[in-house]
Amino acid sequence: MTALPSVSNSITVRLHLPARTTAVSELTTAIETSGGLVTGLDVTASGPQRLQVDVTAAARDTAHAEEIVAAMSAVNGVEIGKVSDRTFLMHLGGKLKIESKVPIRNRDDLSMIYTPGVARVCMAIAANPADARRLTIKRNTVAVVTDGSAVLGLGNIGPLAALPVMEGKAALFKRFGDIDAFPICLDTQDVDEIVAVVKAIAPVFAGINLEDISAPRCFEVEARLRAELDIPVFHDDQHGTAIVVLAALRNALRVVGKELSEVKIVQSGAGAAGTAILRLLMKAGATDIVVADSRGAVHPAREDIVRGDRPNLVWLAENTNQRGVTGTLKEIIAGADVFIGVSAPNLLSGEDIATMNHDSIVFALANPDPEVNIAEASQHAAVVASGRSDAANQINNVLVFPGVFRGLLDAQSNEVTDDVLFAAANALANIIGADELNAAYIVPSVFHPDVAKVVAAAVEAAARANMTTPAV
Repeated sequence: MTALPSVSNSITVRLHLPARTTAVSELTTAIETSGGLVTGLDVTASGPQRLQVDVTAAARDTAHAEEIVAAMSAVNGVEIGKVSDRTFLMHLGGKLKIESKVPIRNRDDLSMIYTPGVARVCMAIAANPADARRLTIKRNTVAVVTDGSAVLGLGNIGPLAALPVMEGKAALFKRFGDIDAFPICLDTQDVDEIVAVVKAIAPVFAGINLEDISAPRCFEVEARLRAELDIPVFHDDQHGTAIVVLAALRNALRVVGKELSEVKIVQSGAGAAGTAILRLLMKAGATDIVVADSRGAVHPAREDIVRGDRPNLVWLAENTNQRGVTGTLKEIIAGADVFIGVSAPNLLSGEDIATMNHDSIVFALANPDPEVNIAEASQHAAVVASGRSDAANQINNVLVFPGVFRGLLDAQSNEVTDDVLFAAANALANIIGADELNAAYIVPSVFHPDVAKVVAAAVEAAARANMTTPAV
């Protein structure tokens, strides 16, 4: 099925065309005939014979955008001027800036903000390190740390190419959690070096958000940093995804009238996100889970696991698939109640979904292209969710991480516990009341005004209940 035009591939074209009655309709027809979607058209200048028009159109991808421009230029009398990619324009110069919270108007201000007055504040913190949260940015800052090894669906593209994503993450922290987050892209993929660098920069921050670090290294990085730092460390790809999936699944099961402890779950993907989802679902009461990777169902007798080729799968093999299911993903999905995909695109068809149990639930979360076409899955499953913003039930980590960190920072917590993860998931699920819940609305919109504050309040309460001493 051909992908639909998306705002993420939209362009704005400044052009000139004859001032004839049919010119604008000819232009829009050419765009639509080429498969584009006109989202804006403004006449920005006019003369007796010519019009200057800015046309905004959504395309499927870069090549399709070029086709749309060619179709416009083929309209009689049209002269193409500047073509702007709206997504690139939004990133021009970066998406972040730093501003001072206090004015620097005269020498008095300068003497208090910087030398000599700042020395008094430095000495106060030296005498009592806890004052750093009160007297510096530390109380409200999070480091968004990556090595660029597993960026979105792009893979190992390195730290520099990962920077736009980390900037975006920081912008979301500010927009939804009012948290000052800083992108930290490390030019190393060595576990020891990553741990050492993050430990070295930790004094500036009240929390560490690990991002887009490939498995299995991400597990060791997170575990070591949690053990060695006195501030919370959260790997969003793992735990953010797990929280949203658990919240969405709770509500999806309410829609179809099934219990988590009774349903058969098949999960595609045994990486960082998949492992975290699995662990959280099991702690929430799921008992029948079969995990599949590119070699089929994970089980203790599988040759590559027996040989020790896949040490990261040993725990999964020993703690899931109690029925000893074998076979490919297409084979093991038959009879399942729930499918959760955090793997690769186009692994399943609508016909595969049709083999699942009645009132099945499908979470196809590979991005940007899901494990199964959403429209095809919807013909057979009762509830369908994806990671895409152009479909119902978007399972997106932005529903979670701003509120989680807002709660952790407000509690001055020094750790992330399972209780915090559960509190966040339950709070997110409960935002949708019984009178709102339906198959097309199992998670709230990322712009729902209550999401971040409700999640933050639940996390803060859970963190305070577990906390013995606040973080420095």
